[in-house]
Order: sequence, then C-alpha cells, then structure tokens
Amino acid sequence: MTILSAVPQRSKLPDVGTTIFSVIGQLSAQHKAINLSQGAPDFPCDRALIESVTRAMEQGHNQYAPMTGLLSLKEALADKVKTLYGQQYDTDSEVLITASASQGLYAAIGGLVHAGDEVIFFEPAFDSYAPVVRLQGATPIGLKLHLPDFTINWDEVQAAITPRTRMIIINTPHNPSAQVLSPEDLDQLARLLRHTDIVVLSDEVYEHILFDGRQHQGMATHAELAQRSVIVSSFGKTFHVTGWRVGYCLAPAELMTELVRVHQFMMYAADTPMQVAFSEYLRHPDNYLGLGAFYQHKRDLLASLLKASPFRLLPSAGSFFMLASYAEFSDLPDSEMVKKLIVENGVATIPLSAFYTDGTDNKLIRLSFAKDEATLRAGAQALCQVKPR
Repeated sequence: MTILSAVPQRSKLPDVGTTIFSVIGQLSAQHKAINLSQGAPDFPCDRALIESVTRAMEQGHNQYAPMTGLLSLKEALADKVKTLYGQQYDTDSEVLITASASQGLYAAIGGLVHAGDEVIFFEPAFDSYAPVVRLQGATPIGLKLHLPDFTINWDEVQAAITPRTRMIIINTPHNPSAQVLSPEDLDQLARLLRHTDIVVLSDEVYEHILFDGRQHQGMATHAELAQRSVIVSSFGKTFHVTGWRVGYCLAPAELMTELVRVHQFMMYAADTPMQVAFSEYLRHPDNYLGLGAFYQHKRDLLASLLKASPFRLLPSAGSFFMLASYAEFSDLPDSEMVKKLIVENGVATIPLSAFYTDGTDNKLIRLSFAKDEATLRAGAQALCQVKPR
C-alpha cells in the first residue's frame, strides 16, 4: 500500500525520470546478462587496502574527520600532484576531500554557479552535469564533440561564450568516448579564457588510466589554467573501490572557499577510515602508476576478442571504456539495440544516446572493460554471436 501525498509538488527537474541506466540494470538482472555496461570494476581491490581500512576502524578512526579532510591524506595527495603534474596545492586552503567525485562536482557547481549563469559542457557527457547546473537556476549549454574522434572545435566554444558564461566543464580522460585532451587543447582553452572570469571545472576521475604511452593533460599540468580551475577526481575509480565514495577537489583558495561552503552543508566530512587508508596507500606510487598498463591489457584483450564480431570498435585512449559501432549492420536506435543485445544475446552495454541531452543517436554503444577476464571473454563471445540483419 502506498501513501498518497496531500501536498501538491512542483518539481525542479520535471523532465528527469528513470534513466536508461536503471532500465538496463533491471532488464539485465531479469535476463542474467553479462555486465559490460556498468562503469565499475567487478574484481576485488588490493587486500592491503581493505586491511588498512579495517585497521583504521579497529584503532578508533570512526568519528567525523576534519571538514576538509584528514591532513595526512591531503598532504599525500598534494605531494602526488606536485610530483606528477608540477602544481603545488596548499593543504590548508586548496585541497578538499569529498564523499565521492559526484559530490565534488555538485559542490563546485553549487558554490560557483549562480542563477542566470551559463555553463558550457561537451556532449556526450556524464549525465549529472546538466541537471546540477539547472538546479542552480543556470543554463547548461551543450556543445557536441566532433565524430569520429570526439574532438572539441574551439571555434565553436569561442562562439558559445557570452557575458553570462560562468563555467566550462571539461572531462579528460573522457566518459563515454574514451578520448583525451592534448597539450594543444589546453593551450586553446587557456587562450579563450584569458581576460575572462570563467571557471574551469575539470572532471579527471580517470586521470591514471591512459594508454599507449599517453600522459594525462589535466588542468594541474597547465599553470595558467590551474589558476582558474577546480579539479575533481576519485579514489574509488583509481583503487577499484567505487562503493567507498571518496573523491577530492583541488582549486585555488578563493575558489575553494566557495566549494567548502557548500560541502559543509552537504556532507560535512567524507568517511574517516577510508581517508586513513587512502593516506597510507597514496604513499606508494606503484599503487596508481601501473593503472594504465593494467587497464590497457584489458582493453587489448576485449578488442582482440571482438575482432570476429560484426561491431566496429573505436579507439580508446583512456578511461575503462570503448565504443562500438553497429551502423554497418543495423538501423535500430541504440536504445533498442542495447535491449536486443540483453534479451537475445545475454550481454549488457550502454547506448551512447543516453549521454546526450537531445538523445543524439550515432549507432554507438559503450562497453566497459573494468571486468575480470572471464567476464570479458564471456561478453565478447556473446557479442560475436550477434547476427547482422
């Protein structure tokens, strides 16, 4: 029996309902489909990390952490960023530990974007960007990346900038396209933003997952952009513990002040024992520097297994995703193709149209290779059984 509300409601997001991700999850469970859809590892994290969290709990680290995060974790993080990217962040005023990267994104948009502002972002895009912007009374401006390489047209960006533009959201390595920004891209972005008050919000949760010798081109690698950027990243993505929900933000002190003002009323502080464990784990660079090679092996395995399939794979330069085109053998909408693959072939993927606010359909599906080898082999076998019609 359900309780009927006696209070009429006015929704802030009236057009946001059940996402395709939920639909796929339910359909996949119903058909016991092989999971190449979810962007989360299905293999265990390092046992040492679990032991470290357990030890932290046993030692009594079970109460609130300081609001902006444990100093030991912020110091380890600042040291890592300085070593890898050359930018020094002050641990007292420029580093914030958050309860997930998603919360960091919300704190940044909520703290820095005002009603009437415009926020430029690039599609296909992670599905939270536009709704969070709208919740601030601001307008999301989606610019489409250019196929087949999912590149940014910087002339289009320049044309989209108006006096109301407050923020540009960047994501590299990119979900879902698996492409990465180049040093030239960063220079173009810096050129466009010079002499403006526009903030960059840089979603870099896959910062350590790049392939074929590429180097991460995040905002901390570019001194000029670092001065106007909020960087958001994730311990969960890096260390295979997405369910622990701990992330972080880096930003100049004046920007960070506004993030903290929102953060303190959203979460106050991220989980304490996890912070203790991450502070220890970060002190050993091998725990994250080998991540690119680890996932490149999985990427290459899945790609080799799919050579016999009817799908055409697009290059994957970073993240733990790759895109596959079925345009050469079917005219089905991508959402219908995904459902068909679940029901008829027993394998779950994600339609790329779910990452566009207007549902753009380029006959592409997203595959996740953050899976154990058995799952990759089974998923590839199922996709190889697809019959072109």
